Amino acid sequence: MSGEQAAFGALLREFRLAASQTIEGLAEASGVSVRGIGDLERGRRAAPQRRTVAALADGLGLAEAPRERLLTAARAGRDGGYRPVGVRAFPRGVDDFVGREGELARLAALAEREVVAQPVVVAVSGPPGTGKTTLALHAARGLADRFPDGQLVLDLRGTDDDPPGPAELVLRVLKALQVSDRDLSQAGPQGHPELYRQLLAERRCLLVLDNARDEGQVRPLLPAAGAGMVVVTSRRMLTGLDSVHRLPLGELDPGAAAELLTSLVGADRADADPAALRAVAERCGHLPLALRVAGNWLATRTGWSVRRLADRLAVEERRLDALAAGDVRVAAAFDLSYRQLTPAAARLFRRLALVPGQDTGAPGAARLTGSPVFDAEDTLEELVEAGLLGTDGDRYRLHDLLRLYARTRLEAEESAREVGRARTGLFRWLLETAVVAGRWFEPGHGAPPPAWRGTVDLSTAGRARAWLQAEGDNWLAALRAAEAAGEHATVVEVAEALHWFSDQWIFWGHWPEVFGTAARCARALGDPTLEATQLNYHAWALLVCERRHQDSLLRSAEALAAAERAGDAGQQAWAHMYQGWALQQIDDLGPAADHMQRAAHLFETVGDLHGGLQARHGRAIVLAKQGLTEEAHAFYRDTLAFLEQVSDRLEPHIADITRVGLHAGLGSSFGVLERWPEAVDQLTTAVAICRASGNTALESRQLVHLGNALLSAGRPAEARAAFARCVSLGVHADPRPVAEARELLARLDAP
Repeated sequence: MSGEQAAFGALLREFRLAASQTIEGLAEASGVSVRGIGDLERGRRAAPQRRTVAALADGLGLAEAPRERLLTAARAGRDGGYRPVGVRAFPRGVDDFVGREGELARLAALAEREVVAQPVVVAVSGPPGTGKTTLALHAARGLADRFPDGQLVLDLRGTDDDPPGPAELVLRVLKALQVSDRDLSQAGPQGHPELYRQLLAERRCLLVLDNARDEGQVRPLLPAAGAGMVVVTSRRMLTGLDSVHRLPLGELDPGAAAELLTSLVGADRADADPAALRAVAERCGHLPLALRVAGNWLATRTGWSVRRLADRLAVEERRLDALAAGDVRVAAAFDLSYRQLTPAAARLFRRLALVPGQDTGAPGAARLTGSPVFDAEDTLEELVEAGLLGTDGDRYRLHDLLRLYARTRLEAEESAREVGRARTGLFRWLLETAVVAGRWFEPGHGAPPPAWRGTVDLSTAGRARAWLQAEGDNWLAALRAAEAAGEHATVVEVAEALHWFSDQWIFWGHWPEVFGTAARCARALGDPTLEATQLNYHAWALLVCERRHQDSLLRSAEALAAAERAGDAGQQAWAHMYQGWALQQIDDLGPAADHMQRAAHLFETVGDLHGGLQARHGRAIVLAKQGLTEEAHAFYRDTLAFLEQVSDRLEPHIADITRVGLHAGLGSSFGVLERWPEAVDQLTTAVAICRASGNTALESRQLVHLGNALLSAGRPAEARAAFARCVSLGVHADPRPVAEARELLARLDAP
C-alpha cells in the first residue's frame, strides 16, 4: 500500500480515538459502514472519495483545520498510481498450487478458441474452501501470454454483508484500465457501463471476477463482445447466468491432497510417516483450505510430528477447532455461507447433520423438518445453489467438514429436545419404510398395501430395492439405535421384512450384523420361534456373505435347538438346510446329504414350497460334489421342471434366485461332461435371469462360470466380454469372482 494511504488510515484512527469513538459509533454517526471504516484505518482500502471523507469528518465533529487535513490526506491517496481496491494486475501467492489438471486444461482450451467474436465466460463454483480463487489465479498466470492487454482480478466481496454493486465495480475496472477522471466525468455514471463494454470489446483481457455473490452482481460485468475471457468464481452455482461454461470444484483427489500437504510441511516430515500424512488429508476431507491450514500449522510447529496432528484431528468434536492457523479458520469460511441462508435452508442444513450415512434423499430431508417433500426439495436445491450441499443423482451429501460444522450449529441453535425429536422422527420413518420396501420380496406381501401413505415411491420391486440400497447406511443406523433403545420387536420386524431381500444385495457387508442384532432382540423377547428364525437368517449371512462356515454351523445348531423347543418344524427344516449347506462347503458330504434330506422332508411336511426348492437344490449340489454327475444332472433337471409347475405359487424373486442356481448347476454338470455348448447355454440363461432381476451379486458369479465355459468351448472373445462385464459390475458384486475375472482378463490380454 502507498504511504499516503497508510497516512490517511492512521490519521482517521487518530481523530476517532481523540473523539473517544468506537468504529461502531463512528459508523452510526457518519453512515459509513463498520467494515469500510475498518478497512480504511488498516490501509486495506484506498483513500475514499470526498463525500465519504466529509461524512466521516461530520461524524467525528471535526473543526475546519482537522477536516482539511483529512481531505488533504485523502487527495494524496488518490493521486498518481491509484488503483481501485480489489483490482490486481496479476495474481500472487499461488506457487504451491497442486492438482486440478483437468480444470486447468479446460480453461486453457477455452482460452485458445478460434472464434473470438464473443468473450468466453467460465463460472467456477464450489463449496467454501475448495480453492476456487486459487484455481482462477493460477490459471490467470498460466494464460497471461494469451491475453496481452492484461489480466485483472476484481474482488466482488460476495460474502460481505454489504458487497459492492455493479456500478461501483464497473468504475473500479475503468480506473484500473487507466480511464482518466475527465473521461469518466464526461461519460457520467449512466455512461460508465457503455464505456466499460467498449473498452473490453477492444482489448484482449482476462478478467477474473472473484467471490461473486449472485447473478445480479455479475451480469452487468459480463462484456457482450470482444476476444477476452471472464472467469467468475463463486460459492454459488450462479444457475441464472446464460451462455457460460461451468466448472464445478470439489475436494482434491487423495494424491493431490498429499502433494499439497507435502509442499507445506516438507518432504522429510511427510516421508517419515506417509500413513499419518494420508490420515491428515482424509480428516481434512481433502478440502484445499483445510489442507492448507493443517500444513501451515505443522510448518510453524517443527516439533510436532505429522502423526500428532493426525491424532488431534481424529477427535471429531474438536476437529474444526483444530483446523485453525492464526486468523485463518475453516469454520469461519463456512460461517460466511451459512449466514446468507434463508431461515428454512439454515434449519435444514443444521439438521442434515443428523443423517447417519453419507447422503440422503428429499423424503428423508422432509422428515427432518416436517415439511412436504416438494418444499424440502426446493430447500435442498437452495443449499446446493449456495455451495453447501453436493448431489449425486437424486441424493444429497454434505462434505465431511461441513457435516461437522452443521453439527456445531445444530447444538448451538436448537434445544436437545428439538434435536432428539428430529432424529427420532427420521429413524422411525427409515425403519417403517424399510419394512414396506422389504416386503416386496417376502412371500404373501408384495406391493405396499393400499392404505400405505408413504413419501417414497415403492410402486415396483425395483424402486423398493433402489431405496433400500440408497438408504442402507441410514436405516442400518436406525436399526442400531432401535436395539440400543430396547425396541426389540421393531428390530425383529425389520429383519423379518428384509430377509428375502438380502438375496438381492448379498455383498452389502452388513447382513451378519442385521440378523445377529435381530437374533439378540428375539432372544430378549423370549420367543423361541422368533429366535430360531433370526438365528437361521444369521447362519445364512455368515455362510453366504462372509464364508464363515464354522460360525454358520454354530448358529444353525442354535437355531435348530430353539426351533425344537418351540416345536416349529418349518424353522427346524431351515436349520437342517443351513447345516447341510455349510457342511457341503467344507466337503463333509455324508452329513451334508443327511441334513438336506431331513430339510426336504420337513419342508414337505409343513408345505413350504420355497424352502423345499432350496433343499432340493442343495441335494443336487451335494450329489455333484460326490462325483455323481449324472444323478446330480437329473436332480437339477427334475427340480427345474417342478419349479415351473408350481411357479404361480412362488414369490417371483425367490423363484428367480432358484432358477439361477438350477441353470448354473446344469451348466456345471454339462461342463463336467465336457458338453460345452450346452453348458454355455445354461450359464447364459443364468446370467440373463440375474441381469433381468437386478441381482448383481449372483450375476458376477455366473459371469465367471460362463466365461470359463466359453474358454473351454473355444470362444475366447466371448469369454473376454463375460469377464469384462463381471469386472464392471461395481460395489454390489461378489468381490471374489470379480478378482478372478480381473486375473483371467490379464491372462487373455497377455502377449
